[in-house]
Amino acid sequence: MKKVTGQFRNTTWDPLLIISQIIALQCVLYVGLGLWMVFMDLLVGSSRSLDHLFKYQEIHVRDFGGKLIITAFVLNALIGALGLWFIVQRTKQCLDFSSTAHLIHLIVCWYYNGHFPSAFSWWLLNLVCLTIMCVSGEFLCMRTELQAIPLNMGPKADL
Repeated sequence: MKKVTGQFRNTTWDPLLIISQIIALQCVLYVGLGLWMVFMDLLVGSSRSLDHLFKYQEIHVRDFGGKLIITAFVLNALIGALGLWFIVQRTKQCLDFSSTAHLIHLIVCWYYNGHFPSAFSWWLLNLVCLTIMCVSGEFLCMRTELQAIPLNMGPKADL
């Protein structure tokens, strides 16, 4: 007989699951950002480049292209929220996974540029995107977690 512990979900430590979720979420973020950038580059008519995703100097409001890059990052934060909802599925873990994804992005950008980011606009954009992704992901996960659990365990009878 199975012992009921009062827990809604299994909370055992599973590092393979956590690492898989981190990798999956990072892939969702970069594929989503890449697709947004392709769309934005088609609007502007500029050449597609990884610089748009990782170079600090590309994030600015001086011209229309820079504003579109900022827009792509903000829209991608919503894609990240959907990723949290489908992959993580836990409200309590949204901040952890959002922060981890943006920390990995910081490390990738640092490696790509060869120096630590010092641009205020880069930090501000990533902080805003982290916030949007986390809060939206928590909202979506909370809606799912708070749905009514059906208690009807017996066979259905059509009367």
